[in-house]
Amino acid sequence: MNPEPCPDKVLLIQAELDGELGVADTAGLQSHVQACAGCRALRDDLRALSAGLRRDAVRHPAPDRLRAGLMARAAPNVRPIRRLARHPALAFGLGAALAAGVVLAVLPGPGASLDDEAVAGHIRALQPGHLTDVPSSDRHTVRPWFDGRIDYAPPVRDFAAAGFPLLGGRLDYLGGRPVAALVYRRDRHLIDLYVWPATGEAAPAERTRNGYAVVTWRTGGMAFMAVSDVEVSELLAFAGLWNDGS
Repeated sequence: MNPEPCPDKVLLIQAELDGELGVADTAGLQSHVQACAGCRALRDDLRALSAGLRRDAVRHPAPDRLRAGLMARAAPNVRPIRRLARHPALAFGLGAALAAGVVLAVLPGPGASLDDEAVAGHIRALQPGHLTDVPSSDRHTVRPWFDGRIDYAPPVRDFAAAGFPLLGGRLDYLGGRPVAALVYRRDRHLIDLYVWPATGEAAPAERTRNGYAVVTWRTGGMAFMAVSDVEVSELLAFAGLWNDGS
């Protein structure tokens, strides 16, 4: 039998899986979970349950027939569900999720690609109050803000003259670590640019994920991933500004 999770961490684990935990709290929880077998088992069980239900998740109220199918698909997770049900803090939310037959997850499931994580982070940031931690168009204000919050200094540039003004920055979580997210605007569209250390050079590569354009490149010892609902060509032009040294 797995050890019990820490009572004061149960709701934090739920909040993390729902994408409602800030980057600093997420980093602290990650450290705790790595050292605590009970909390680690709880998070693994919740992730497994969420993944099992997400396979048939819908965005509208499920009819009885679909609800029954979801319950059947959830059968492999019955044992974890029974163990989770012993925790009062989880019982109500777990029962509601199964009864409704719908799982709405902001964070991607286990094994999700960096593209999926970046798009999920972009969608979260579009919610009121989540776009920037340091709202400023001054790169000399935005760049120093990251000092002490991450273990590297991200390059920060403003391309207002080219139609891509800097709006600010924030901490985000990508690929298992805190990263810098720079926020830009293109007309009425927002662009999230994730930046982290990486070796080598790579020309811009584009693709789409769930209707969002994603462009990645590497230069100057950094990896860049831009996400937005603008046209891919616009995002490639944005990447070109970085590579051209404009």
